[in-house]
This record gives sequence, structure tokens and C-alpha cells, in this order.
Amino acid sequence: MSDVMTKPEPIFKKTSATDSPSVEVFAVYGVEPEVQAYAMAKYSRSALSMKESLKEINTQKAEKFLNTFYFQYGHRSIADLAHVALAIEKLSILAAIAVADEQRWDGQERSTRYQDFKKSGYYVPDFPGDEQARTLYRNTMDGLFEVYQALSQRTYEYLAEITPRPEQMKAEAYERTLRARAFDISRYLLPLGTNTSLGEIVNARTLESQVAHLLSHTHEEIRHLGELLKNAALSPAYNVNREALEQLVAEIRAVSPELGVKAEEQLLKEVRVAPTLVKYANPNSYEMETRRALREAAVELMGRTQVAPSKLVDLLDEEPLEVELASTLLYEHCHYPYRQIRQAVQAAGEKMRREIIDLGLRGRGSHDEILRPFCAGQPFRFDILMDIGGFRDMHRHRRCIQIGQGFTTAHGYDTPPEIEAAGARPGYDAAMKHAATAVQQIARRPGEETLENSQYAIPLGYRKRTLFKMDFAEVVYISELRTGPAGHMSYRSVAYAMYEAVARKYPALAKYFRVHDVKEPIDLLKR
Repeated sequence: MSDVMTKPEPIFKKTSATDSPSVEVFAVYGVEPEVQAYAMAKYSRSALSMKESLKEINTQKAEKFLNTFYFQYGHRSIADLAHVALAIEKLSILAAIAVADEQRWDGQERSTRYQDFKKSGYYVPDFPGDEQARTLYRNTMDGLFEVYQALSQRTYEYLAEITPRPEQMKAEAYERTLRARAFDISRYLLPLGTNTSLGEIVNARTLESQVAHLLSHTHEEIRHLGELLKNAALSPAYNVNREALEQLVAEIRAVSPELGVKAEEQLLKEVRVAPTLVKYANPNSYEMETRRALREAAVELMGRTQVAPSKLVDLLDEEPLEVELASTLLYEHCHYPYRQIRQAVQAAGEKMRREIIDLGLRGRGSHDEILRPFCAGQPFRFDILMDIGGFRDMHRHRRCIQIGQGFTTAHGYDTPPEIEAAGARPGYDAAMKHAATAVQQIARRPGEETLENSQYAIPLGYRKRTLFKMDFAEVVYISELRTGPAGHMSYRSVAYAMYEAVARKYPALAKYFRVHDVKEPIDLLKR
């Protein structure tokens, strides 16, 4: 036996850089959304790389694949991979709120801060055979816009009087900043029927759910909007480069007619963003039937009980899950504070609570998502009563559950202190009260959807109640972001009240909030 021992081979060999598998990362561009979804979905069903998948896929193959796996086998996650961009123009603010009421939604709406909405015009609902209601509606809307324009100018002049322009600030920037502040004040007069525009980028599954929800809505405008969104996904998309490409094809055809035909086929082919994934989006009978049943249950339980007064922000205490579910299911179908509904639900007994919960699930089909009120159990739940304009800003927060009540004039309206200081209070109050009277008169007119049609004349200064449910991180985020001095005073007050409510309940955690004290004066020229 040799005295020299052989060194054993290492169990794990050290590999060189050339032996290591190389990671490749690249962006994908120029692919139809459904084809891209197909290619990405194939990762779980094929050994092909993304580039190989895209080369061998065509639109017909993608449609066949999606019809099989998406519709027949129920693999709905595939639609998460197809993202589409959509523009929605000249819809009402009321309809825009409905479009944006989707947790998985990404989009931007026109801001009431930076644009004069007098130029936007407004939506006119259908008043079949009721010219009196149409005239009352138009007169109310025109009157609100006249006061809005006058108030915008008056508050701008007032802010200029109390805020001298710094020497180092350009006149254009000074005026633009104060105009924005003035629009923050005058927006309280803008009615919900005011035309706006928005853009959204969503995946096809979200779009399908959104379309079905809109098609099931209580308002005719919003149902029609659902049809338009569905049609936009199925029809040829707008190509921003088409004019330039048409010119290029014409130049190629002039040189070679044969190449011109090929260029036209490749460069000018029509693209449909989601022709397969959205084509079966239809009104949701579960949503519509449940809404009707819960409305009846809310009326039966609450009767003609007077709406109790409530705070701007009410941090709710804990309760049994069944009580929360039943209370939340009824909440969006009436105008009562959550505590008042909960008290009635608790007094009604266990049998009634379970009947209400059953109403929320009875009509659910095999592919229906469970209704939003069943998203329960969050530790921080705020019942918030704030002006509609401020709610629109708070509505953008997606990492929380929002259960909204309908639009009404029953809760009164807010008045920014600058209106009083500018000497514009009498005209403002008169316009708001006249609008409320008109809303009530239109709602009492005979015909279908008169209540829904009347809501378009409600100014954004009137209050709306919404239940916000969230975790601790989201409370901190909203409180910090929305108390910033550049923000609107409406949601700054709400966000600060949320912080104060949590600080009272959990004083040891208050120091972790980096909020701005809304009681401190702000520099109007800082945005």
C-alpha cells in the first residue's frame, strides 16, 4: 500500500464562470397583449424560451389556446398577463368614480386642481317624455357652472390679495399656483355630471371584471360605458404611429408594388387588444340580484329610523365576524353610519344576521368573485363622512377595502373657510341649496332611474359616506401622504383625523407616524 494518500474528490465542484448558467433579462415590445399572455402562459406548459414562443405564435394560435385554457379549463390567471391601455373621454365624474372603483385598477383622471372644468360641459341623462325634468336639470347644471366660474375668479383674487408674489417667483408660476388653489375651493360647486376623462392600464382579467360590473350598474350611462369598454377591447385599437406608417408604405409601394403589399400587411395590420379574453363579459346577475335583495333588507331592518349624527372619521372597534359581515353588506345600501347599522344588526339577533349573510351569497355562480363586503377582518376600519371631491382623492388608495354608500344631499355640504373670507358665502350657499332642491324634485319625477338621474346634479361639496378597511401600514401611509401641506384641505383633515384616532387607541404607536399637523398654516405658493 502506498504511503501517499490520494486526496479525495470534493463532493461539490467549484464551477467556472463559463460553466454557470447565464441569466437573460429582456423587455418585450411590439406584441399584441393576448399573444404576449399566451407566450408567458406557455412557460408552465412548454420548455420553449420567450423568444422561441413569440416566434412560433400567431394570433390564431393565441385565440385557440386562450379559448381552451381560459374559458374551458378556467385558468383565469392567464388574463393577468395581458395588459391593455384604454382612454375614456367625456364621461361624467359620477361614471369615472364607478370605473375607478376597482382594486386592481391603474389609471389617472383629469384633476379639478389644474383645469377649468367650465370648458368640459356635462352629461345629460335621458329623461324620456319628461321635458320639465330635463329643463330643470339643465338650468341647475348651468347655474352651478356660472357660480363655479365666478367663484374661481373671486377666490383667485382673494388669494392674490393675501399672498404677495415673491420677487424671485415668475408671474406665470405665481398665477398658475394661485389658480390651482382657487380651483381647489371652487370645485365644491362642480356637479357629479361634469364631464371628465381618464386613462387606465389594466390586465385583461381586471378589464373583464370591470366590464361585467359596469354592465350591471344602476345608472344607464355606466351600463353604456361598459358596452363601450368591451367594444374597445374587441375592435381595432388606435395606432399612434399609423399616419407615419401609411406614408412609409406609400413610399415603399412607389418603389415596389410587391414590397408595398407586404409592408402594408406587416405595418398596418389591425390590432385588437383583448378580442378573446373580454368577449364573454356580460352583466352579472349575482351582483344585480344581491343588490336588490340587500336594499330590501336594509329598508326592512332600518325602517324610517332617523340618520344619527356622526364624526368626520370614526375608528370602529372590534366585533364578531358575523356582525361585521351583516353590517357591511347592508352599509352600502343605505345612508346610515356604520355604528347605527351595527346596533340594529346586533339587536335583530343571530337568525337575522345569518339571513343577511345568506342574501350576500345565495345568488353566487360558479365563476363569480365573492362580493367586496366579505373582505372582512381588517384591524383598522374607518367610517368616513367627507365631501365627494375629497372622497375622489381618497378613492385612489388601492391597498384597502372601500365600501361606499350612494350619492345624496342628505348629509349636507362642506364650505371651505376661504369662501367666507372672500365674501362669496351667500352666493355659494344659494347655489348649493338650489341644487339640493332640484335633486330632490328630479328624484320624485315619474319614470325609470329618476333617483339615479338626479344624482348627476349633486355638487362635489356634498358629503358622502364610505367605509375604509385596512392594515396598520396603510393607515400610516395614508396619514403621512395625505396630511402633506401641498394637498387639499379636505383630505388633509380626514387623514389627520385617522392618525388622531389611531393615536388615541394605540398611544405607543403614535410616534411612528410622520404626519403634518393640519392646524399649522401653510405656504400657498408651495405645491
